[in-house]
Amino acid sequence: MPREQRVAAIRAALEGALAPVALDVVDDSARHAGHAGARDGRGHFNVDVVSAAFAGMGPLARHRAIYAAMGTLMDTDIHALSIRARTPAEANG
Repeated sequence: MPREQRVAAIRAALEGALAPVALDVVDDSARHAGHAGARDGRGHFNVDVVSAAFAGMGPLARHRAIYAAMGTLMDTDIHALSIRARTPAEANG
């Protein structure tokens, strides 16, 4: 899948599962060119997700929710995923 489509697929998965009030998805794959884990064609991405769905969740539960939202993308298109997950209050505080 081309990079633009991967970013769009990640964005759609997170929007569908977590209804974020803010979402930033950055393809950082170019910085990892030649990296052993990137040779299979999967990419490196950074996500910053602000969602009310994270209320009452600890950091590990938030990451699990994001990984669950990614579904098979973690197997087919994503090699590494850097996550920042906050509630709206944390983002505005």
